[in-house]
Amino acid sequence: MSNNEQRNLERQRLRAGRLLLKGYSQAEVARRVGVTRASVSGWNRRLGEGGLDALRSLGSRGRPASLDDDDRQRLKQLLLQGPMAHGFATDVWTVPRVRKLIIKEFEVKLSESQVWRVLKAMNFSPQRPVRQAHQQDEAAVRRWKRQVWPRLKKTPKNRAV
Repeated sequence: MSNNEQRNLERQRLRAGRLLLKGYSQAEVARRVGVTRASVSGWNRRLGEGGLDALRSLGSRGRPASLDDDDRQRLKQLLLQGPMAHGFATDVWTVPRVRKLIIKEFEVKLSESQVWRVLKAMNFSPQRPVRQAHQQDEAAVRRWKRQVWPRLKKTPKNRAV
């Protein structure tokens, strides 16, 4: 959540708190502020315990990000170098490869789902390798598709209507 969104939510809570202090009912406050009655009920409880200060923003909650903004910027540069620059055999970034890179470069262990979220937040998406035999002869495949496949493919039978 952005700082701007946090400030807007704090303003909303404080407005509700001031209305509650003026004696408005929780239902009326909910209607005026545009929130649920359950939200106002929780805010009213906090208001009673600590006044308007209890409705101020507590800052970001939850566990701190394991990769900060500088780390993510560095990760972006590493990803742009390509997988082969980091010792991988092909030039395709997959989630497991990005995970290995993060462990190696940042000494942070993330699950594959966490890596996916980090990539998504950075507007990256993991690539999926194309499954193709290395020894495949492209000319032979094209020839087969042109000459053999049409003979094997089922065609609708002529039916009298």
